[in-house]
Amino acid sequence: MAFMPIVWIALLGLVVWAVIRLTQHSPGRDSGQGPGWQPRETPEEILDRRFASGEIDADTYTEARERLAAHRPKPQ
Repeated sequence: MAFMPIVWIALLGLVVWAVIRLTQHSPGRDSGQGPGWQPRETPEEILDRRFASGEIDADTYTEARERLAAHRPKPQ
């Protein structure tokens, strides 16, 4: 009977710790620079990787590069 308040305090502390831990690492709030974080690939990098791995041929690569360049916003 004397241990019940200690058990409830420990349980409450565990719940608070879990909520804090989960909210700090949610995808919407995370800065994205934790362990294992990798920057997002640009369309050009994806295209380069696919060409290098042999997924697409040279003609497809060139055409896609030209399309990407045509739709890229102009620097101001």
